[in-house]
Formats: sequence, structure tokens, C-alpha cells
Amino acid sequence: MADQTLLGEVQGYERPDHRANANHAATAPAFFSAHDIHAYYGESYIVQGVSFNIHEGEILALLGRNGAGKTSTLRAMARTGSPLVTHGEIWLDRKPLHRMKSYEAAQNGLALVPEDRRIIQGLTVEENLELARIAPDPGWEIERVYELFPRLGERRKQEGTTLSGGEQQMLAIGRALVRQIKLLLLDEPYEGLAPVIVDEIEKTLNVIKAQGITTVLVEQNALRALALADRAVILDTGTVVFDGLAQEVLDNEELRHEYLAI
Repeated sequence: MADQTLLGEVQGYERPDHRANANHAATAPAFFSAHDIHAYYGESYIVQGVSFNIHEGEILALLGRNGAGKTSTLRAMARTGSPLVTHGEIWLDRKPLHRMKSYEAAQNGLALVPEDRRIIQGLTVEENLELARIAPDPGWEIERVYELFPRLGERRKQEGTTLSGGEQQMLAIGRALVRQIKLLLLDEPYEGLAPVIVDEIEKTLNVIKAQGITTVLVEQNALRALALADRAVILDTGTVVFDGLAQEVLDNEELRHEYLAI
């Protein structure tokens, strides 16, 4: 379990109690649960007893300063193998992801959109989507992705890696949606994007939420992420220091200054 002595003292908010694997989400039972996750890069102890729950259809903002362990926690959830998870349990819709490889977790509904987007060089927008849709249990039709992202429809025959940063982010999300997914993990989706494109991505995430897809958002632009999210988990040096409503973080200046520097 997370060492309670590592959790920061911030006036005005209640310290989450992970000793009983407390459920801090609005409803029960949990759709996704990470329980006492410990993970390493080599000998570097990165994720130190992280526990939190997410419920179906929620958007959760996973926040913290640089080096807090956000991306590492996301990669641990996705079972990428790096960092190496040495202890803990990860459950999605009653399936034990902690017993799975990354491809098995993907087959069970988990989709990770990494910061570098992983657009396949040499393939058009449409070919990138078609390749992603080869999965045994396909999700959205490609035309539905084009309805969500009209820019992609206009550029369907253009090579994916020649798109703008915002368009590549749309394509990366579209590639996730053409598979049958339950949990969407987004790592820094606003990175390097103009505010108008961020607005478009946020509208998209609300559409995705309305379809019942659960989303975890790792984002340095914490204020934008908090305004979008239902709930927030804040990490500090690989440990959970806050688990609650996103609005609580927006309302608590001391908490934001201590752990988010905003």
C-alpha cells in the first residue's frame, strides 16, 4: 500500500484513505481499479503504491508536476512492460489486466494514445484507420470518425505523418475509436496544440464520454484538464496525494499551488 507518511499535508482537503482501498468515485462498483501499483524503470522506483478507481463514462484527470509519475502510471495501466509492474492489481470491467500483456489488455478494451501519437509513416489517414480496424472486435466505422473529425475526412488520402500536430492527435484518437474500447488513456493530448485545436479535442472527448467510453487524461495543462474532467487524481513522486472531484482541485488554491504549481 502507499506509505501514508509520503502524502503531502495541504490545508483544506481530506487525505484519501487507501488503507482500505477506499472508493473515491461518485458511484460503485468501480469499472476500472488500480490497487497498490508499484513499478520500476530498472532500479528507479517510479510508481509507489498507486491506488484509484474510475467509473464507467467518467473523465479522470491524472495530474502532477513533471516527474510525478503520471505517464509511468498510464503506461503501467496499459501493461506496456515499461515501467515494469512488480506488485499490485489492475482491473477493467472485472478483467484482471495485471495478468495480461499489452496486446491482451488492448483486446479487452484498453486503448493508449501516447504522447508521440505513433502515426504509421507511409500510410494515408484512411490506411492508418483501416489498419487499426483490423482488430477482431472492431469499433466505430471509419465514416463515423470522419463525422467526429471532419478534417480527417478532408485529408483521408494524405499521408498521416504529414498532418499538423492537432490533426495527428485527431487521427491517433480515431485509431483508438475504430477498435472496440472501454477505457481510453490519453498522454498529453494538448501538447503543442493551439487553443482552438484544444477546444476541438475537448469537444471530441465530451462526445466520446456521451458514448459511455471512460477516459483518463494525463495533461500538463492542468486547468484545462480539470475543467473537462469529472474527477482528478494528483500524483507526487509516484504517490497519490489527492483523489476526488475535479472541482475540488479548482476550488483549492493551496492544493493547486503545492502539487500543480498553478
